[in-house]
Amino acid sequence: MPRLSANIGILFREYDFLDRFAAAARAGFVAVECWAPYEYSIADLRTRIDDAGIPLIGINTAMGDAAKGEMGLAGVPGREAEFDAIITQALEYGAALAVDHVHVMAGAIDGFTEAEGLTTFRRNLGRAAARAEAAGVGLVIEPVNRRDRPTYLLGSSERAAEIVGVIASPSLKMMFDFYHLQIMEGDVITRFEKHLPRIGHIQIASVPTRGEPDEGELDYAWILSEIDRLGWSGYVGCEYHPRARTEDGLVWREKFGLSP
Repeated sequence: MPRLSANIGILFREYDFLDRFAAAARAGFVAVECWAPYEYSIADLRTRIDDAGIPLIGINTAMGDAAKGEMGLAGVPGREAEFDAIITQALEYGAALAVDHVHVMAGAIDGFTEAEGLTTFRRNLGRAAARAEAAGVGLVIEPVNRRDRPTYLLGSSERAAEIVGVIASPSLKMMFDFYHLQIMEGDVITRFEKHLPRIGHIQIASVPTRGEPDEGELDYAWILSEIDRLGWSGYVGCEYHPRARTEDGLVWREKFGLSP
């Protein structure tokens, strides 16, 4: 049986952010994850986590200036000092809140080549992974589809696995988001099995709508049984856009026999 984590950056948006921890717990999720929670203090987040009795397993690094289309700075040449500040912030929050992993946002290709960005990404990740080891916090990198994010630097599971292998840190793995990788590459279970030793987290959503995972191209009832058969023991992150109210859409869990 998969352990389902609710991404409260996208789920339970009917509630103020700090109230989403309790909402996810009431709905039967066993963990939560989110994007960049840095507008809230560690103390306030810790209180909500403790009050809800639910762990926060994952956060992202800050995006940078989202108004300018920035999607992280890890692979942006010339922004290394800013990235160091961003990873310092993420590791501080990650260690204090006992998260399993920090998703290191690679960034958008803008004014540099993909090859230049990937060189910067590897170099920055090498430094960040060493710091993450010392802090006791895991890092993940995520291939993102280029239909939704045409300029995102990291778009391939093969590239992500190669970077994880080259850096060879126990603190660095890849995030395998079935939604993004079905759009970019397909053949998702074969790819999942191939990369399993280097996968640190899973996320799911329907394709192509990114709605609840009970519609579209991917048969998640079968996929969840397959990842269980292959020995996946981590969480499965639910990162989808609800069709209406989040709670109303959770009937998909009953269809898959996953109701709490």
